[in-house]
Amino acid sequence: MNPVLGRRQLMLGGIAGTAAVGLGLSACSDGAGGGADGGEVTHMQFFLSGDANQGGGFAHMAAKYQEETGVEVEIVDVANEDLTTKLKNAALANDLPALARVGSIDATWKDVTMDLRDILDTNDVKSELAAIDPDGKVLSLPSDITAVGMFLNKTLFDAAGATYPAVGEEPWTWDGFTETIRSVQAATGASYGMVMDRSAHRLKAFLYEFGSNTFELVDGAFETNENTKPALEYFYALNDDSFMPRSVWLSDGDPNGLFKSGDVVAYCSGSWQIADFAVNIADFEWVSVYMPKQPVRVTNYGNAASIVVFEGTGQEQAALDFVNWLFTPENYTELSETSGFLPAVNGITVTYADNAEAFELYNEEIEASDEVAARLKTQDLEGEIEGRTLEGDPLRDETVKYLNDEQDVDTTIANIIELLNASL
Repeated sequence: MNPVLGRRQLMLGGIAGTAAVGLGLSACSDGAGGGADGGEVTHMQFFLSGDANQGGGFAHMAAKYQEETGVEVEIVDVANEDLTTKLKNAALANDLPALARVGSIDATWKDVTMDLRDILDTNDVKSELAAIDPDGKVLSLPSDITAVGMFLNKTLFDAAGATYPAVGEEPWTWDGFTETIRSVQAATGASYGMVMDRSAHRLKAFLYEFGSNTFELVDGAFETNENTKPALEYFYALNDDSFMPRSVWLSDGDPNGLFKSGDVVAYCSGSWQIADFAVNIADFEWVSVYMPKQPVRVTNYGNAASIVVFEGTGQEQAALDFVNWLFTPENYTELSETSGFLPAVNGITVTYADNAEAFELYNEEIEASDEVAARLKTQDLEGEIEGRTLEGDPLRDETVKYLNDEQDVDTTIANIIELLNASL
């Protein structure tokens, strides 16, 4: 038990939440484990979707929790494409699990989540990545962070005698980065200088680095600033089928496969690639490096997933106790080291067993990031809570039309704003 956040503090929130929801929901989840009839909870279910590292880390912590408390937290690993539907159906059937690790807040169950404010404040969880409603209720806590980053084919760099900024040195600019990449491409005969995932998440990082605020909700309408247009024009120029293959953004080609072929100098992707590259790239050396800045130093980062505790299960207090235990500095550090997480808790030091330099570089990039990334992530989470929905992804889809010469840059920006405003 966290010595700062006592059981009585958690009970105050838990009792209030349980009483309120008891009018509309039956206690339902896993009554055999106790709690639904007021008995002691001995077993509860934790729904999540994760690979061997992520799921294995939570399973490891659940085993430790059972050893310390006697309470079994059953990790129910659901395929990522099925998790959203499974939780929706469970909510409609009043059969939600005690807790879950989700990709986003869903309107079906957002009103039957417990307030995690005490756990967030006590353990110094990154509040900019928590879903917080207008009344201050914390609907979810970030379980870990994902961030945009740059990978290089170090073998090609070494062959060309080129260098890149080392950790602790000043990051390069996009002008300096592209000049260096082109020199490596020319010296080694690589087919392409760079690939970037066809993703608004990656493009947002690029725009931020040019001083853009991408598309921000201000006084009830979306707007952008004067730096967005030149940044999009710069991105258009990179997609020349020489420096960047047009097939990735225009035809949804596979950037991961292209980089792994060894025929591309750089890959703008994200932290989730580290584990994949460590296992599946054997023909050349790769390295994580700083993202360029022009002139803003920032990466686009956010919660890889979020933890929620459900009301109406009869196991609310037991689930809150587990989540609070999980987010204490000692246990959260152990979870991060086991799963290879970028931490969503401030002030902890994670010692990574594998690829430590790559993970530490990402953590440094997040700490050094301009506040625009956190501000816009908070905006996205507020949109989730409000239930704003979009047809497709306006930033990505309209940029593809621009790259394909279907419209000019001014039309692209105007269309993005119009589509975003239609979601309000």
